[in-house]
Amino acid sequence: MDPKKKKSRYERIYKQLEELLPTSNDELARMSTIIAVLHHKMDYYFWTGYYFLKEGRLVVGPYQGPVACQELENDKGVCWAGVNRQEPVVVPDVEQFPGHIACDSRSQSEIVLPIRNRQREIIGVLDIDSDQRNAFDEVDRQQLSNILQLIYK
Repeated sequence: MDPKKKKSRYERIYKQLEELLPTSNDELARMSTIIAVLHHKMDYYFWTGYYFLKEGRLVVGPYQGPVACQELENDKGVCWAGVNRQEPVVVPDVEQFPGHIACDSRSQSEIVLPIRNRQREIIGVLDIDSDQRNAFDEVDRQQLSNILQLIYK
Protein backbone atom coordinates (compact mmCIF):
# COMPACT_ATOMS: atom_id res chain seq x y z
CA MET A 1 0.00 0.00 0.00
CA ASP A 2 1.22 3.49 -0.82
CA PRO A 3 2.67 5.06 2.37
CA LYS A 4 0.56 8.22 2.05
CA LYS A 5 -2.64 6.21 1.59
CA LYS A 6 -1.64 3.92 4.47
CA LYS A 7 -1.02 6.86 6.82
CA SER A 8 -4.37 8.39 5.90
CA ARG A 9 -6.17 5.10 6.61
CA TYR A 10 -4.47 4.77 9.99
CA GLU A 11 -5.46 8.33 10.86
CA ARG A 12 -9.11 7.53 10.09
CA ILE A 13 -8.85 4.36 12.22
CA TYR A 14 -7.38 6.37 15.08
CA LYS A 15 -10.31 8.79 14.98
CA GLN A 16 -12.79 5.90 14.88
CA LEU A 17 -11.12 4.28 17.88
CA GLU A 18 -11.10 7.57 19.79
CA GLU A 19 -14.89 7.55 19.51
CA LEU A 20 -15.36 3.83 20.28
CA LEU A 21 -12.98 3.28 23.18
CA PRO A 22 -14.39 5.69 25.79
CA THR A 23 -17.43 3.42 26.10
CA SER A 24 -15.38 1.10 28.37
CA ASN A 25 -12.73 1.54 31.05
CA ASP A 26 -11.80 -2.14 30.78
CA GLU A 27 -8.36 -2.48 29.19
CA LEU A 28 -9.06 -5.90 27.67
CA ALA A 29 -12.28 -4.64 26.07
CA ARG A 30 -10.40 -1.66 24.66
CA MET A 31 -7.64 -3.92 23.32
CA SER A 32 -10.18 -6.24 21.74
CA THR A 33 -11.88 -3.34 19.96
CA ILE A 34 -8.54 -2.10 18.63
CA ILE A 35 -7.76 -5.57 17.22
CA ALA A 36 -11.16 -5.95 15.56
CA VAL A 37 -11.04 -2.52 13.92
CA LEU A 38 -7.44 -2.89 12.71
CA HIS A 39 -7.96 -6.39 11.38
CA HIS A 40 -11.00 -5.47 9.33
CA LYS A 41 -9.78 -2.10 8.07
CA MET A 42 -6.26 -3.04 6.94
CA ASP A 43 -6.53 -5.42 3.99
CA TYR A 44 -2.94 -6.68 4.19
CA TYR A 45 -3.34 -7.87 7.80
CA PHE A 46 -3.55 -11.66 8.01
CA TRP A 47 -3.40 -12.18 11.79
CA THR A 48 -3.87 -9.43 14.36
CA GLY A 49 -3.60 -9.99 18.09
CA TYR A 50 -1.86 -9.83 21.41
CA TYR A 51 0.51 -11.99 23.36
CA PHE A 52 0.64 -11.22 27.09
CA LEU A 53 3.49 -11.84 29.51
CA LYS A 54 2.28 -14.23 32.19
CA GLU A 55 4.76 -15.65 34.69
CA GLY A 56 7.63 -15.34 32.21
CA ARG A 57 5.64 -16.81 29.30
CA LEU A 58 4.03 -15.19 26.25
CA VAL A 59 0.41 -16.37 26.07
CA VAL A 60 -2.07 -15.48 23.33
CA GLY A 61 -4.73 -12.91 24.09
CA PRO A 62 -7.55 -11.49 21.97
CA TYR A 63 -6.95 -11.88 18.24
CA GLN A 64 -8.53 -11.94 14.79
CA GLY A 65 -7.48 -14.36 12.05
CA PRO A 66 -6.52 -18.03 11.88
CA VAL A 67 -5.91 -20.10 15.00
CA ALA A 68 -2.83 -18.90 16.86
CA CYS A 69 -0.07 -20.53 18.85
CA GLN A 70 -1.38 -20.54 22.41
CA GLU A 71 2.02 -19.98 23.95
CA LEU A 72 5.31 -18.90 22.39
CA GLU A 73 8.60 -20.63 23.17
CA ASN A 74 10.65 -18.52 25.56
CA ASP A 75 13.12 -16.06 23.97
CA LYS A 76 12.38 -17.27 20.44
CA GLY A 77 10.63 -15.51 17.57
CA VAL A 78 9.58 -11.97 16.71
CA CYS A 79 7.26 -11.45 19.70
CA TRP A 80 10.01 -12.26 22.19
CA ALA A 81 12.39 -10.03 20.23
CA GLY A 82 9.93 -7.15 20.76
CA VAL A 83 9.81 -7.88 24.50
CA ASN A 84 13.55 -8.37 24.91
CA ARG A 85 14.55 -5.36 22.79
CA GLN A 86 11.76 -3.29 24.37
CA GLU A 87 10.99 -1.73 20.99
CA PRO A 88 8.98 -2.43 17.83
CA VAL A 89 10.31 -5.05 15.45
CA VAL A 90 9.49 -4.99 11.74
CA VAL A 91 10.25 -8.18 9.80
CA PRO A 92 9.93 -7.80 6.00
CA ASP A 93 10.41 -11.54 5.39
CA VAL A 94 9.82 -13.97 8.26
CA GLU A 95 11.94 -16.62 6.51
CA GLN A 96 14.95 -14.38 7.11
CA PHE A 97 14.29 -13.90 10.84
CA PRO A 98 16.33 -16.35 12.97
CA GLY A 99 14.07 -18.40 15.23
CA HIS A 100 10.81 -17.22 13.66
CA ILE A 101 7.85 -19.13 15.07
CA ALA A 102 5.43 -20.07 12.30
CA CYS A 103 1.98 -20.42 13.85
CA ASP A 104 0.64 -20.34 10.28
CA SER A 105 2.83 -21.03 7.26
CA ARG A 106 1.00 -18.38 5.22
CA SER A 107 2.58 -15.61 7.29
CA GLN A 108 5.22 -13.78 5.20
CA SER A 109 5.97 -10.57 7.15
CA GLU A 110 5.34 -9.33 10.66
CA ILE A 111 5.36 -6.33 12.97
CA VAL A 112 5.47 -6.53 16.76
CA LEU A 113 5.09 -3.63 19.19
CA PRO A 114 5.55 -3.89 22.96
CA ILE A 115 2.55 -2.88 25.08
CA ARG A 116 3.28 -0.94 28.24
CA ASN A 117 0.89 -0.52 31.15
CA ARG A 118 0.34 2.77 33.00
CA GLN A 119 3.52 2.13 35.01
CA ARG A 120 5.46 1.83 31.69
CA GLU A 121 6.15 -1.90 32.25
CA ILE A 122 5.92 -4.21 29.24
CA ILE A 123 2.89 -6.46 29.67
CA GLY A 124 2.90 -8.05 26.22
CA VAL A 125 2.98 -7.27 22.52
CA LEU A 126 0.72 -6.37 19.64
CA ASP A 127 1.56 -8.88 16.90
CA ILE A 128 0.42 -8.43 13.31
CA ASP A 129 1.21 -10.80 10.45
CA SER A 130 0.67 -10.37 6.73
CA ASP A 131 0.51 -13.01 4.03
CA GLN A 132 2.55 -10.60 1.87
CA ARG A 133 6.28 -9.93 2.13
CA ASN A 134 7.40 -6.37 2.96
CA ALA A 135 3.93 -5.39 4.17
CA PHE A 136 5.06 -3.30 7.16
CA ASP A 137 7.16 -0.16 7.33
CA GLU A 138 7.83 2.96 9.38
CA VAL A 139 4.28 4.22 8.76
CA ASP A 140 2.85 1.08 10.39
CA ARG A 141 5.29 1.32 13.29
CA GLN A 142 4.48 4.96 14.03
CA GLN A 143 0.73 4.75 13.53
CA LEU A 144 0.33 1.54 15.52
CA SER A 145 2.38 3.08 18.35
CA ASN A 146 -0.08 5.97 18.40
CA ILE A 147 -3.07 3.61 18.41
CA LEU A 148 -1.66 1.56 21.30
CA GLN A 149 -1.57 4.70 23.42
CA LEU A 150 -5.37 4.73 23.25
CA ILE A 151 -5.54 1.63 25.47
CA TYR A 152 -4.76 3.68 28.58
CA LYS A 153 -6.04 7.09 27.51
